[in-house]
Amino acid sequence: MNSRGERIRKALIKELSDIIQHKIKDPRIKGIISVTDVELSPDNKYAKAYISIFAADDSKQDVMDAINDSTSFIRGEVSRRIRMRFTPELKFELDESLEKGRRLTDLIDKISRGEL
Repeated sequence: MNSRGERIRKALIKELSDIIQHKIKDPRIKGIISVTDVELSPDNKYAKAYISIFAADDSKQDVMDAINDSTSFIRGEVSRRIRMRFTPELKFELDESLEKGRRLTDLIDKISRGEL
């Protein structure tokens, strides 16, 4: 990715995190939510944002539904905050890599203590 694409990606991560945490007034959004990464298409017209949610497992899908329901609002906010010729179409996906990493760490700890 070129330096311009990298700057846009970092700005999107920052702004999406702020918008989701502070601007969306949906009661389904609970827990700690962070944008872990953004993948941009080469023409910057499409962006896939990976969302990590620290909440009860049963409420994660509700949070993702709330974020997906707010996609047009989020895109409008991004267009006001980041100057670009085209504001990318946004797609949100649940990122469970941090959760998987935590589970692996727990397993390694149990093995080292001789519990497994």
